[in-house]
Amino acid sequence: MFRRKRRPPGRLRQRCPAEEARTMELRYGTNPHQTVAPAAPVTPGRWPLRVRHGQPSLINLMDALNGWQLVHEASQSLGRPAAASFKHVSPAGVAVSGPVDEVTAGLYGVAGDSLGALTSAYLRARDADPKSSYGDFAAVSHPVDIELAELLTSVVCDGIIAPGYAPGTVERLSKKKDGRFLVLEADKTFTPSRFEAREIFGLRLVQERDQVQLSAALLDAPVVGTLPKAAVDDLLLGLAVMRYTQSNSVCYLRDGMTLGIGAGQQSRVDCTRLAGAKVDNWWLRRHPAVRALTFRPGIRRQDRINWQIRFIEGDLTPNESRRLTQVLSTPADALTPDQREQWRQRLTGVAFVSDGALPFRDNVDQAHRHGVEYIAEPGGSIRSDDVENACREHQITLTRTGLRLFHH
Repeated sequence: MFRRKRRPPGRLRQRCPAEEARTMELRYGTNPHQTVAPAAPVTPGRWPLRVRHGQPSLINLMDALNGWQLVHEASQSLGRPAAASFKHVSPAGVAVSGPVDEVTAGLYGVAGDSLGALTSAYLRARDADPKSSYGDFAAVSHPVDIELAELLTSVVCDGIIAPGYAPGTVERLSKKKDGRFLVLEADKTFTPSRFEAREIFGLRLVQERDQVQLSAALLDAPVVGTLPKAAVDDLLLGLAVMRYTQSNSVCYLRDGMTLGIGAGQQSRVDCTRLAGAKVDNWWLRRHPAVRALTFRPGIRRQDRINWQIRFIEGDLTPNESRRLTQVLSTPADALTPDQREQWRQRLTGVAFVSDGALPFRDNVDQAHRHGVEYIAEPGGSIRSDDVENACREHQITLTRTGLRLFHH
């Protein structure tokens, strides 16, 4: 049986060049006790990435490889820099470059109107679900510049993959997390083989890679309503997100960013509800009452985020209510159901994408509650007529792509 000694995190075993070309010894597999975890390129000597600093685990590489493919495809489709915040092999948030609003800018202590495109994309991606993005793995479509590197040093993030790094940025990032921050560089020229495989309990499973090109042509024939250009862009981004999110999956989007992603649920409507709750949290974080929460000095950013969300959710236990009072410098009245509903009704222009066919109209009914005006789904359900009628009832534009995007 092959055994190896445990090493301090971040240190790689020295190899001769020929051996290095064959395998990469990972920090560990899925769990720390799975200590034997080598990685090797399918084509000998042809790696899709290289390690600039640190030592990845198996999940780090899965996040990085999925994240890189997502942002690369999204950027190519939309012609703008793209970023993703990955957790547990699914994105917590994805965005292309665009305006960073006052809430996001204030949370991260930046001037939103002066940020570069790549930094804006990552902040918009991370702000979609900042609770889940704690300790994320970042992926960006363009080389990391000084501005983004500086931002990354101030947030809880485990690593990044990018197609390049400006001078000095690798050195800056390598000091993060006591030297354990991962810096991976994707090879933009890499083309994977036609087939992919995995082994599960003694079986080797092989399939053709999903190589269908994502383009606006998939959305050019709505069966209900019409699609403005901004909605086409949001739905196209959503298709890229779905391709690399664990199924069942849905996502809500607006203005080139995800507002809520639901992943890995056995029931699609549960996925829709979960992602919808994230949309509500994102939107209610912009409510004047939430923005007025004043925290005592020294309360960390992530603690403020978590308390904001618990305040929004409103079902605090007596213990939580007492602790919230202790971290606020000024008492705050809870949001009433009427306040929540009135504010929620102000959210409009939201797009919704499903990786599989919507099997019942309940998904449409739930999506409508969160400002959805545009839906893209593969179609083909035996109840597709019910889904279409629900969209007409709620005045939601519906387009059917004919393309299922399951990811497992």
